[in-house]
Amino acid sequence: MNTGFDQSVSELEQLPPEVALAFAPLHKRALGVACGLVGALIVAGVTAFHLVALGGNESGLSLLAQYFAGYSVSWAGVFVGAFWGFATCFVFGWFAAFSRNLVLATYLFVARTRDEMKQTRDFLDHI
Repeated sequence: MNTGFDQSVSELEQLPPEVALAFAPLHKRALGVACGLVGALIVAGVTAFHLVALGGNESGLSLLAQYFAGYSVSWAGVFVGAFWGFATCFVFGWFAAFSRNLVLATYLFVARTRDEMKQTRDFLDHI
């Protein structure tokens, strides 16, 4: 018995590896964690650099406290900023992967449906 899933798998096996890789869905949690780690490192790094190089001068960096609860330009703020940077960028990365997967699945569904409609367009002419 050939199900639709088996047919999709066999169709993917026929594609060149580069094309199959381009249309593969992104792993939402993995992209979220990757973006979260980068965001945490950036916020913590900028705060630490600001403390070391500028001596804690709270010029514009203290405005992050408006968005990140508990954040301040201090050594404790490095960890609070890392937490909030991770959380914020994780959500952004997860949503970006989700949106890309949704758009790609919709595009492939529409393309496959159009192709099937072209193949069966003259079905009633042969009856």
